[in-house]
Amino acid sequence: MRILITGGAGFIGSHLCELSISQGNDVVCADNLITGNQDNIKSLMNDKRFKFINCDVSQKLDIKDEIDYVLHFASPASPVDYLRFPIETLSVGSLGTLNALELARKKRARFLLASTSEVYGDPLQTPQKEEYWGNVNPVGPRSVYDEAKRFSEALVTAYHRRFNLDTRIIRIFNTYGPRMRPNDGRAIPNFIAQALDNRPITVFGDGSQTRSFCYIADLIEGISRFMGISFNEPINLGNPGEMTILQLAQNIIDITHSKGTIVFKPLPENDPKQRKPDIGKAKRILAWEPRISLDDGLKQTVAWFKDHKAVMSRG
Repeated sequence: MRILITGGAGFIGSHLCELSISQGNDVVCADNLITGNQDNIKSLMNDKRFKFINCDVSQKLDIKDEIDYVLHFASPASPVDYLRFPIETLSVGSLGTLNALELARKKRARFLLASTSEVYGDPLQTPQKEEYWGNVNPVGPRSVYDEAKRFSEALVTAYHRRFNLDTRIIRIFNTYGPRMRPNDGRAIPNFIAQALDNRPITVFGDGSQTRSFCYIADLIEGISRFMGISFNEPINLGNPGEMTILQLAQNIIDITHSKGTIVFKPLPENDPKQRKPDIGKAKRILAWEPRISLDDGLKQTVAWFKDHKAVMSRG
């Protein structure tokens, strides 16, 4: 197949590019590098089956090649990024999704949307099932991401109903692993970067808020399985193992043997108090569930951060 991956130079997108190439597919990676990094796809640049296009999919998405599959992953995805780029986040979730869908319709390609657990907002039920409509503040600081993704889901569903486009929607819960940026703003890269430098570990709130963390390799496996079937309703992909942010910080201190101590700062506005996926649908339909433990995943991620830090220090 020839696969278009928007946001393909990002954290998740670059892993998808690698997987697709390893499966013998041709890959077109479209990214404007606003939060992506060409270093993530450096190993693919000389592969004849791989093509990188520097473009803003919110402005235009004109691919001359035949396309069999469109994977729409373009979007800032961390609070630091989407609060810094609020208009760009809203644009890529609306106009970018529209452009990607139109391309898929013209090429008669299958389509997969990378949505997020943020569509559930600060949930009033746990674990979160796909049927839950969410508790989202439409004008809060996080709304630029939450509502962009909720609109994307509505748009994808409309294209499926109106044009019979073969679509899929994945709701991604907190994912971590190699290629996350140290200044990403999310808990795991923040804690690891601080721990490796023996700096204070910054926990927002009292640390009692919970998250469920899925290692990148498990997520990519779930996406790959979803690509291979036809199912048009949203599916949660994440690890249902729930823990507090304070527990996570202590785990990373233990793994890194850091001398940094935990410090507390005020909780950001509308920060979810709980995040735990119900993955029953993924188990039934995709025969998928995470296999990599948090301890093993964190050790692999810490090792990558150490190596990344060494590369950076060498200039």
